[in-house]
Amino acid sequence: MNRFLIVAALLLTAGLCSAATQSDRYVQVPFEPGERLTFQLSWEHIPVGSAVLEVLPMTRVDQAAAHHFAVTITTNAVIDKIYKVRDRIDAYASADLSRSVLFKKEQQEGKRKRDVAVLFDWDNMTAQYTNFGKARRPIPILSGTFDPVSLFYAFRLQELKENTVLQAPVTSGKSLIMGTAQILAKEQVSVNGKRYEAFVVEPDIKDAGGVFEHSEGSKLRVWITSDSRRVPVRVTCRAPVGHFIGELISMEIP
Repeated sequence: MNRFLIVAALLLTAGLCSAATQSDRYVQVPFEPGERLTFQLSWEHIPVGSAVLEVLPMTRVDQAAAHHFAVTITTNAVIDKIYKVRDRIDAYASADLSRSVLFKKEQQEGKRKRDVAVLFDWDNMTAQYTNFGKARRPIPILSGTFDPVSLFYAFRLQELKENTVLQAPVTSGKSLIMGTAQILAKEQVSVNGKRYEAFVVEPDIKDAGGVFEHSEGSKLRVWITSDSRRVPVRVTCRAPVGHFIGELISMEIP
């Protein structure tokens, strides 16, 4: 179950972002520090937990300005008795939102704990995964590579159009894949008693691994508002182990 909580919370989508040299050059973005999006996560219509996506104040990584994004994933009291999840992800992207610069993940899932960091070395075009300080061999990356969380925020810079396909390289430190998403249509969607005009986005999850691997019929869809803020309001995930839904229940905008 934890894999789907993470997938739902991260709202895995793909954006087409141009490669650029890292600098303190800022770009105009449809979000700002203080934005906080809270989602209820459900499995087969049974509430299992919540996910919160936050935009935190700008910071500096390796002496360069960086955006700071955070995701927290928490199971509710009932699910805690079966499989307790307390995850915190911090993602950092360059000021021009052209690539990731650092990714951190603290996981408590059942009895398993992880303290992950992914270090992006843009001089050598590599990313290195560590867990509790134990490092894997660096993997090669491409210009414009993102971690999954920063990729979502970079995606919100894009002009969305129906029947288009967007791509970008993405990594969580162990492997590099080309994230691909198709914008299917624009439609009205009702979420938590509110109606939104939203684009339906379907990421390609064939390389997502885990329970998605070799599972025909698995599908992930995200509804993103068609206004200038491009806010995700719903995510659905269909897989062999069931149907998962994440719906926006609270949106705080500064």
